[in-house]
Amino acid sequence: MVTKDNVLKALQEIRKQAEDKKRNFDQTVDLIINLKDFDLKRNPLSLIITLNHKIKDKKIAGFLEKKSPVIDTITKEDFNSYKDKKKLKRLIKEYDFFIANAKLMPSVATTFGRVLGPAGKMPNPQMGVTIDESDETINKLIEKIDSVVKIRPKETSIKVAIGKQSSSDEDIADNALRVYNEIFKNLPRKKENVRSVLIKLTMGKPSKIEF
Repeated sequence: MVTKDNVLKALQEIRKQAEDKKRNFDQTVDLIINLKDFDLKRNPLSLIITLNHKIKDKKIAGFLEKKSPVIDTITKEDFNSYKDKKKLKRLIKEYDFFIANAKLMPSVATTFGRVLGPAGKMPNPQMGVTIDESDETINKLIEKIDSVVKIRPKETSIKVAIGKQSSSDEDIADNALRVYNEIFKNLPRKKENVRSVLIKLTMGKPSKIEF
């Protein structure tokens, strides 16, 4: 198993690297889990994991019946303008996450599904569909979404953002363990499916986490 002490040890190594080569931006800390003897086509992974510590505010838009003062809104009247494929692709790139009023979901699927689906950004009952458009409900949904990461890998090397260089070591380690344990639980052969676990900064070399 991956332990907190081993994560902290690997984290110290990548921080030491960063001291030798300063960057002028707040680098992301990634956890990399390399799998083995695991067929993603036969056993697809699709997880939504709530982190212990939020990394950043996500850019979120809502498909709602009326304009909201707390979130960028696309109303039903706006849907026709997104028949333009270029505009639709720009929309998908601009936002990290989408929420929707449950009443609009059939229209959302028809108009936006062909792009939102493959991008893994389609609102779903587990995360992002609401029947209440009150400011309070939307704010709670945004707060929840800001703390989650989606895991839907297409290859057996899974990379997940678990913090920023400016985050505390404790917060990063907590998030690393949360992500690792959730993925581990969903592996059919558990440790036999794990080749290696690494941690790295955006511009740095990975450091191996012993397990």
